[in-house]
Amino acid sequence: MTKTTTRKGATALPLNSILSGDCVEVMNSLPEASVDLIFADPPYNLQLKGELHRPDNSKVDAVDDHWDQFSSFAAYDRFTQDWLKAARRLLKPNGAIWVIGSYHNIFRVGAEMQNAGFWILNDVVWRKSNPMPNFRGKRFTNAHETMIWASKAEGAKYTFNYEALKALNEGVQMRSDWVLPICNGGERLKDANGEKAHPTQKPQSLLHRVLVGSTNPGDVVLDPFFGTGTTGAVAKMLGRDFIGIEREPAYREVAEARLKDIRSFDKSALSVSTSKRAEPRVPFGQLVERGMLHPGEDLWSMNGRHKAKVRADGTLIGDDVKGSIHQVGAKLEGAPSCNGWTYWCFKRDGKTVPIDVLRQQIRAEMRENA
Repeated sequence: MTKTTTRKGATALPLNSILSGDCVEVMNSLPEASVDLIFADPPYNLQLKGELHRPDNSKVDAVDDHWDQFSSFAAYDRFTQDWLKAARRLLKPNGAIWVIGSYHNIFRVGAEMQNAGFWILNDVVWRKSNPMPNFRGKRFTNAHETMIWASKAEGAKYTFNYEALKALNEGVQMRSDWVLPICNGGERLKDANGEKAHPTQKPQSLLHRVLVGSTNPGDVVLDPFFGTGTTGAVAKMLGRDFIGIEREPAYREVAEARLKDIRSFDKSALSVSTSKRAEPRVPFGQLVERGMLHPGEDLWSMNGRHKAKVRADGTLIGDDVKGSIHQVGAKLEGAPSCNGWTYWCFKRDGKTVPIDVLRQQIRAEMRENA
């Protein structure tokens, strides 16, 4: 399902495809600085000893696959160093990476990320609302996994859709502890024998939150441990391009079949709430230049206590105070600062109208002409 796409000024990328082979070798074959985000779900190195059984003596389907077995911590560290180096090379200067793991590996991975030059932004705890019980009763129930979110380097202008995540969280700031269920029921993919197709399949809800929060439509998302393709499925639905790398044929087969049935959301539904800081800057003087407001026209504070006149250069004057819409508002209120756009209003046909309405009108025109 390869769609090799050449973007303007860029080398061809095998977008929306699953690449076969060792993740380090494949990543090293791709163009440098070509990926916006990496989501990595590497082997956890669980170091399981023997079989695990439930109280009724039934066997637990634990992660004992060959790809999760390493001869020592040193061998695991070398593996981590290699794939992180290859991943960092692929990231654009303002790119970012998410790595998920458990207590078995995430602390070692985090240290190697810092050693490689990544700048850690947050650790996010995925608290499972329906975790697997601890059958032996000798430890706490392992009810969470940890994700590390990092930019390619300190000072990088990474993507963070703060307002979109806030909207997902009913208008409240998104915290760094996410309560989501593990993948089960109809979402859990099965193989031809009716068994779990992959022992550590991640839920779509987790990837939805990651991609909505840290990518934009059209971004390229790489998953070097693709498994059964959750990252690709969510990326496709959200209008992002993906590249998956998976060396196990059985997982690739399941992922290919899964992705064929995925449809992208309608384009009008892909845009998300954005921060006001991300909106194009509109100087107040532009409202005067365009005749939306006139020199000598009165502006009123929203609380009705103060009045100021518009000047030809886009400043205000009132009560022997002059300056920008922000400076005059702050001085009249005796406040350290003031957002003039939400403080001032004008009057039209007897109605009070916030000046921010005019700014939004200009921004809408800018978006239409972009």
